Amino acid sequence: MNATFAALADPTRRAILARLAQGEASVNELALPFAMSQPAISKHIKVLEHAGLISRSREAQKRPCRIEAKPLAEASEWLERYRQFWEGNFQRLDGLLEELKALRPDGL
Repeated sequence: MNATFAALADPTRRAILARLAQGEASVNELALPFAMSQPAISKHIKVLEHAGLISRSREAQKRPCRIEAKPLAEASEWLERYRQFWEGNFQRLDGLLEELKALRPDGL
């Protein structure tokens, strides 16, 4: 999971994943919206591959990239546990604030 979060830390890699969520794409297609060289995009793709977030296949001369859901699902499940924790804390804080407001003579 460390590799997943490290890969997701970069906005270029997140944008590549967003594009791949729409369907397969070649490295050249993935490079189009970015002001960087094709080798730089290839490095980002290798990081995403290493994290298991994308895979590439061989189709004749092309090697299309596709998104892999499992690592994202695992990261989402991990984050969900913490979201529930913080949501519970915020609900308790809301309750405390309501109690304190009720104790104030002006009701504010």
